[in-house]
Amino acid sequence: MLVERETAKTSKARAVPAVFGSTKILFDPGWEWDFAAHLKQNHSPLELLALYSRYRSEEGIFETQLRRMIFRAMCRTAGHSLQISPEVVLKHPETMELGNAVFIGPQTMIQGRFDGTCRIGNHVWIGPHAYFDARDLVIEDYVGWGPGAKVLGSSHTGKPIDVPIIATELSIKPVVIGYGADIGTNSTILPGVHVGAHSIVGAGAVVTVDVPEYAVVAGVPARVIRHRT
Repeated sequence: MLVERETAKTSKARAVPAVFGSTKILFDPGWEWDFAAHLKQNHSPLELLALYSRYRSEEGIFETQLRRMIFRAMCRTAGHSLQISPEVVLKHPETMELGNAVFIGPQTMIQGRFDGTCRIGNHVWIGPHAYFDARDLVIEDYVGWGPGAKVLGSSHTGKPIDVPIIATELSIKPVVIGYGADIGTNSTILPGVHVGAHSIVGAGAVVTVDVPEYAVVAGVPARVIRHRT
């Protein structure tokens, strides 16, 4: 009877081809790039942000296309086949570099800094409700970022101890997410962490130290539970 139940459970799973990860890059028309360049040349960052906010919640085809062009104008660079979902919030997009075929899910927030660096590679998929402290952040190619996952790139020193913590200096540490890594739903990456290539961070994990390549980590704090090799 137990075997029958286990068989029934496993039989419900099915494998289907990957869609986003295997999608070929569709090159955006030249006029889109020309219009984005025109916007960048003739509007200040604050004006572009205000223009972007007008279309941030829209889901129509025209509005989505216009949002992509404004987004490209705001960023330092942004590649082809960019998909920006509704309600994506940006802080200091002028410091951000995005590759080709990047998808950013609804209600994601990317918080940069005026003197910071944020690089997002090619074929990166970011799920809804994600949060990025992008003051010093590199996400390499083919990274999957689960819904609700977060990265923190900074923390207050808490010193001197008689000063409110929020008023103490901010320590910014670089975070790197390696090629092909998979970041699980609602997980958290803490400042200074390097997640190795092809590794998996389990759902809800809190990653406090570097993750080796091809490792699978889970738990709070996250620990290596196996190696994919």
